[in-house]
Amino acid sequence: MNQVKDVQPIRSKELIEDMKWSLKKWCGERDYILFLLGINTGLRVGDLLKLKVSDVRRKKRIVIHEGKTKKPRTINLSNVYDEVQGYIKNVDSEWLFPSRKGDKPITTTQAYRQLNKAGNMVDIEEGIGTHTMRKTFGYWFYKQTKDVAKLQTILNHSHPEITLRYIGITDEEIEEDLNNFVL
Repeated sequence: MNQVKDVQPIRSKELIEDMKWSLKKWCGERDYILFLLGINTGLRVGDLLKLKVSDVRRKKRIVIHEGKTKKPRTINLSNVYDEVQGYIKNVDSEWLFPSRKGDKPITTTQAYRQLNKAGNMVDIEEGIGTHTMRKTFGYWFYKQTKDVAKLQTILNHSHPEITLRYIGITDEEIEEDLNNFVL
């Protein structure tokens, strides 16, 4: 199963809020914070799961080395700082997203299950996976900034076309933007 191609970004702010509520209520604070960090940083789930409490404690910026690209990346946490700091007060593990099965982080499979569970509860039909978070970040970053070059750098893509295809900016959306474009 190729989760990257099968999932789309969440294109509705209402659905994002529904996902947050569902994760908090039915899955727990850990999975809610995982989603929150995922949609606000654009990190791959594998990189999120490697984070330790000490990496984020009292920090508004962190530098990680991405697992896939091996490139360093500075992550800004200021927009989720208070929620992350509140969450780690109750984490009894060195891992930011601890497993209930010993001293290790949850697996990507477990993260996928929890996101899917929450997605099913809020009727996300397109299918949801761990990459939904990264794509959602990219989609909304692009929608707010229209800066594909900056987003390409953030996501470490080699070409702008890859970035636009990745976040699901469709011909229809481009056509709509052109229809509304006036000088």
